[in-house]
Amino acid sequence: MSRFEDLGVSKWLCEALGSMRIQTPTNIQTACIPKILKGHDCIGGAKTGSGKTIAFGAPMLTKWSEDPSGIFGVILTPTRELALQIAEQFAALGATVNLKVAVIVGGEDIVAQALKLQSRPHFIVATPGRLAHHILSSGEDTIGGLRRVKYLVLDEADRLLTETFSSDLQRCFSVLPSPAERQTLLFTATVTDAVRSLKDRTSSKGKPELFIAELDKVDEVAIPSTLAIWYIFIPSYVKEAYLHNVLTLEENKDSTAIVFVNRTHTAEVLRRTLRKLDIRVASLHSEMPQAERTNSLHRFRAGAARVLIATDVASRGLDIPTVELVINYDIPADADDYIHRVGRTARAGRKGESVSFVTEKDVHRILAIEERINKKMVEYEKVTDNQIIKDSLQKTSNAKREALLDMERENFGEHKEAQRKKKGLGKPKKDRKFKSKTELD
Repeated sequence: MSRFEDLGVSKWLCEALGSMRIQTPTNIQTACIPKILKGHDCIGGAKTGSGKTIAFGAPMLTKWSEDPSGIFGVILTPTRELALQIAEQFAALGATVNLKVAVIVGGEDIVAQALKLQSRPHFIVATPGRLAHHILSSGEDTIGGLRRVKYLVLDEADRLLTETFSSDLQRCFSVLPSPAERQTLLFTATVTDAVRSLKDRTSSKGKPELFIAELDKVDEVAIPSTLAIWYIFIPSYVKEAYLHNVLTLEENKDSTAIVFVNRTHTAEVLRRTLRKLDIRVASLHSEMPQAERTNSLHRFRAGAARVLIATDVASRGLDIPTVELVINYDIPADADDYIHRVGRTARAGRKGESVSFVTEKDVHRILAIEERINKKMVEYEKVTDNQIIKDSLQKTSNAKREALLDMERENFGEHKEAQRKKKGLGKPKKDRKFKSKTELD
């Protein structure tokens, strides 16, 4: 008997997990699965790569197989890419039992999505903005099935419970069963005060007590011991040259890398610049059509691109096992975002490296990050000023100039600016954590 069976997981699901070579439950799975099966609401906190999707997916699928009627569960996530990844995992686990999973995210045909909702899929994986749009605009035939769901999951709950998603979440909650009539499951790598505050709001008379599994304290293990964290102190005007040099070092030239930036414009400039420098690169940001976002992620996963330039849409939950290097081209304003970014490498016991580009304006952010993770970054000494001048400065300057001219000819960002003006919004602040809600939805 497998250990998953010991936890109460259905035999068919244990076999499906076994076929995917998942046989031994992780700590978060061992802690949460039995409690969820017994009817407890649950808050699960564990580091990235610890198997949180199966921690909520296995008990939900087990209960669904006992009574497969209507829309059984709704899973809300902050990003489209994470929604697609979760849906793929559910579909793979339920391949032998005709499980129907619908993905409801922005960037896709809204009429086709309404038809999916009307067909009463067993599970819905959605971003709050798009599901809220259906609730507001579609009829009862479309959203009626949501009124009887058994489970609500908030994945990356710390991000969902911020002001960015507040109104959309409230609209979603307005059609779902009350907390007393459903199970609510929250999972995150960083258990924030906002997440903990739900303890009183989710407790209901007659329901089992809320179960909290906060297995990994941030100051102890949020940064894996197998991850080396480096910094380079550089002038802001030569960051592209340093990026090219780091990516083309002998020890890095074949490594898969994610380069995180704070703005969509920066992501596009870097993608075009590196492509002109013959680096196999893809990008992931909110100004790309959904089909292109999906294609970029597939290309990176398949190795067709070895470098992914991304905003924080890629920092949450995405499982890309081969990532060896994470570069923080821009330093995030929130220390927790740093934790999520570097969590894309050194997963499941593998080794990984993170390099942060620190300019004169970033020192206070680095100090806040070091305090949050209780660890000091080490200076990255593999690149030198002489190397930059000799190997990268001139060629990256030329490539960037050509990239900017191309973007100007193609009016990059024009559509987004028009949308902002239409909504009466001013220009976005340079360092705002998310440039718009569409960055996540």
